[in-house]
Parts: sequence; C-alpha cells; structure tokens
Amino acid sequence: MDGANFDLKEEIRDYWSKRSETFDLAFGHKIARGAEADAWQKPIRTALGLQPKQVLELACGTGEVTQLIHDLGHDVTALDFSEAMLAVARRKHAGKARLRFLLADAEHTMEPDEAYDAIVCRHLVWTLTRPEETFREWFRLLKPGGRLVIFDGDWAQPKLGGRIATMLIALIDRICGADRNYDGALSRRHARIMEALPFGDGLHADVLAPIMETVGFAEIELQSHSSIAKAQRKNANLRNKLRTFVYGRFILVCTRPTP
Repeated sequence: MDGANFDLKEEIRDYWSKRSETFDLAFGHKIARGAEADAWQKPIRTALGLQPKQVLELACGTGEVTQLIHDLGHDVTALDFSEAMLAVARRKHAGKARLRFLLADAEHTMEPDEAYDAIVCRHLVWTLTRPEETFREWFRLLKPGGRLVIFDGDWAQPKLGGRIATMLIALIDRICGADRNYDGALSRRHARIMEALPFGDGLHADVLAPIMETVGFAEIELQSHSSIAKAQRKNANLRNKLRTFVYGRFILVCTRPTP
C-alpha cells in the first residue's frame, strides 16, 4: 500500500477485520439458505453458465458468496485483504476441494494474466480507492470472453422511497434499542471511510457502466436486485424488511471481449 491512499486502505482493512467475528450476524451479509441463497445464486449461474469454471471472488469476507459459487461446481479462489475475515471463511469451508483462499488486495491482486473465466464481487466496488485502475486489473485477470459480476449499490443516500423506511427504522431503534450488529451507513467510522472514497457520494450503475466501457469491457448488462430483496424479506423482522427498501442496489455483468 503506498501513496495518499495508504492510511485509508489500512483504515478499511482494520474496520472490516474488527467486524469479522460478528459480520454474519448483520442483516444483508449472512445469506440464508433457501430462497435468499437461490436469488443471489441465479445471476451468477446465468452469467457463468453450467460448465465448471475458474472463478475469482474478490472481497470474499466470511465466505457467504463463496459458498454459492462453489455449490455451482466452480473452482473458486476467494480473495480478501483482511486476515481476520479469511480466518472465518476458512473455518466455514474447512476441507473443501476446488477452493483456495488468498490474502491479497482486490485492487492489486498479483495474480497472473488471463487466469480466470469469471470474477464475482459483492459490495466491493463502492470501497475502491482507485476504481478505473482496479477495473483494468480485473480486465487483465479475465480470459477473453470472461465475465465480471458485480453486486453493489448506492450506500451514500437513501433512494426516494427509502427515506420513509429510514424514518421507520429510526423509530424502531428508539423503541426497541439499536441493532448492535448492523452498521450500514449509520456507523460514524463507516461514514468517515465513505467520505474519503471516490464513490463516497454514491455508486450508481449509470456512472459505473461508462467507466467499464472505457476500460474495455463489453456487453454491459444492468440487472435488477429486486428478487434478492424480495427473498431477504421472507423471514426478516420488520426492521430488516424495511432495510431492503432504503438503498438503491443493482447487479452489473460485463464481458471481456474475445479478439
């Protein structure tokens, strides 16, 4: 880590490392088996196809999305730059074949050129300190025809309808007490990190797509996140149901063109 972003990168690493032990207790991170897992898995299955592939999962955290990719029959390299997060993921997936964990920075992986058929990341892009440079890195890692699947959202400001949900959540917090396992954009430390990031004022698909085109990606497809949110609401309490309405979320799938 070097240059002006050194302190910020270390702050990001330390923040998520400290959250590793309770990360799966926070709504939106743990993926419930059944309808919710199926909803997260469907875009991955559609983008990657049925044949086993070499997949790089970036910012794997505690290994929730890792499970979904692995269950589809793919060989997975699950990367994170927090040793604490990787320790949780390794325990969760101990003994599994076709699975490699890698301690590395998603912005500079040091992996070989054209090593992967696909890259998958969830809630990572908003944290990037050098987005365009990082997207070029991901382009380099993909084989021609390889797919990039991004799950992310605008975590800076609630969407228009989300403001009502935010007020209702605040009311529940006052009556029932705050949810100590949830930070979202309410945590002061989380907010400080966000303010320092290039996408700190919000990550939008219509801004992201042109950057991906500039880097060289093609067949850029924006997909709705609504089926995942609907599945998350099935067994959630009222406060967590409301959380699915707060922020605008999206799925973006891109392809490295073949020569």
